[in-house]
Amino acid sequence: MAVTDSGLFYITFRDILSNTIAVDLSSETNIYCALINNSATPLFDTHDLWADLSANEVTGTNWAAGGVALTSTAFSVSTGTLLWDAADVSVASTTLSAARAAVIYDTSIAGDALVCLVDFNADYSTTNGTFAITWSSSPAAVFTIDLTP
Repeated sequence: MAVTDSGLFYITFRDILSNTIAVDLSSETNIYCALINNSATPLFDTHDLWADLSANEVTGTNWAAGGVALTSTAFSVSTGTLLWDAADVSVASTTLSAARAAVIYDTSIAGDALVCLVDFNADYSTTNGTFAITWSSSPAAVFTIDLTP
């Protein structure tokens, strides 16, 4: 099993669009970024809750279980593309081993609804150092959705 790609979790977005759940991706108190290792097998079509991936969570010194709250979350639109962004993540004095991907989820939904996974394409570790995630700057977004036909 392995993390092989980044993506959005289908069931969460289906439920948002069908008004079954009310995920607020602009909230700075409910949207978290956790880390998982490469033993996880994310299934974008069927996984919908943090419990589906949390068995492979990476935690360590100064990186709490459940991850860190994302800040400066915001939507924007550029040439028919919906963009969702957040402030870059930076946690000092961490000791972590083999972090392969970031998982973003909403803690305000029962069971913690999965939003997206960002594959780092390699394992990253720190020993009493800063663990940082710099989201894309071109376009400036954690994820994008093409809205053009």
